[in-house]
Amino acid sequence: MDGWDWPDSLDALTAAVDFHTLLLETDEVRVLDTSIGPGETAPVHTHRWPAVLYVLSGGHFVRRDGDGNVLVDTREAEPLSDNRAVWTAPLPPHTLENVSDTEIRAISVELKRP
Repeated sequence: MDGWDWPDSLDALTAAVDFHTLLLETDEVRVLDTSIGPGETAPVHTHRWPAVLYVLSGGHFVRRDGDGNVLVDTREAEPLSDNRAVWTAPLPPHTLENVSDTEIRAISVELKRP
């Protein structure tokens, strides 16, 4: 991907392997199952491609950039809700902390080609 400045070592399946499971990969898409338990934080990682996320179970989370600066804190807004599809652009280095009492789980379909 042109303009992608981060190393492959930060890819979600490498840098945060305990939180992301590969379900399918082709030349066109990559499908991940993401699960972050209550109180857990996925370490710094990236998502290179835009994606459709289907949230199986949501909740409140805090997303921080690679330097630890808060980017999103859903406790100040609306939590990620269950059974909802959302669009996301590629994500540069970030962490995701689950600040809920329940698991956050989503299936993401990353679109590898425009």
